[in-house]
Amino acid sequence: MPSRNTTPAAEPTTAAPVKKAVAKKAAAPKKATAAKAAAKKATPVKKPSKAAVVHVPAGPDLEKTRQARRILRLLTARYPDPVLELDFASPLQLLFAAVLAAQTLDERVNLVTPVLFAKYPTAADLAAADPAEMEEILQPVGYYRKKTQIVMKLASALVERHDGEVPGTFEELVELPWVGRKTANMVLGNAFSVPAISVDTHVERVAHRLAWGPERDVEGTETDVAALFDKKDWVSVNLLLILHGRRTCHSRRPACGACPLAEECPSTGLAGKGELDPEKARALLK
Repeated sequence: MPSRNTTPAAEPTTAAPVKKAVAKKAAAPKKATAAKAAAKKATPVKKPSKAAVVHVPAGPDLEKTRQARRILRLLTARYPDPVLELDFASPLQLLFAAVLAAQTLDERVNLVTPVLFAKYPTAADLAAADPAEMEEILQPVGYYRKKTQIVMKLASALVERHDGEVPGTFEELVELPWVGRKTANMVLGNAFSVPAISVDTHVERVAHRLAWGPERDVEGTETDVAALFDKKDWVSVNLLLILHGRRTCHSRRPACGACPLAEECPSTGLAGKGELDPEKARALLK
């Protein structure tokens, strides 16, 4: 009987490496998983910081606030009794005086308002005035024909909307004809004692030179200046900035050499436009 071929006996030598390769391949993921687990265990998981979710509102930094307080003390020492330079005896009088003060000096307005309010004491009287007679009274303030129309239309709006009384809220004031942010805040702060910043050309100029507010931006200056001070100080700060702009920090040639803020002001000298000589600067004071 012929002997059987024993070649298949060699199969184990071929299968053994295959089994080892499969075993090695199967073991690789286990080793990788074990390595990842060890690394995960060794590296502590950082929890998110509670501070990361706190949203701090933008505002002036501490040094800027301190500088503002120092400047407020210096201005108060220079102008100890700041008052609005428009004469008035009621919210109604201040509202119309403020409207008349556009493009003219407060001194001129103060000359005509006593005559105006003596003849037309109420909003109803102003609304029903004879235009020619009012024009004659308002001649010294300039643009008297246009301002006569403005006064009469504003008075009519007060009668129609508020029974002739001046409203005491910003929203109602700015809805009146020819009443903007500056006038509304002036009336609120000075006639109603409501904390407000009224930005006129003087406030805007001085605030910009002190790096307190943007140039030629009434609302931006109002917001930035208000952020530097407590509400209780807004009206006095407002008056002090107006006075300083009129008396010392002039638009064309500020009297830097006689200014109490010279050491605090980043614009001292105004790149050669400000007068640094003390004697010459004192001559510029008003």
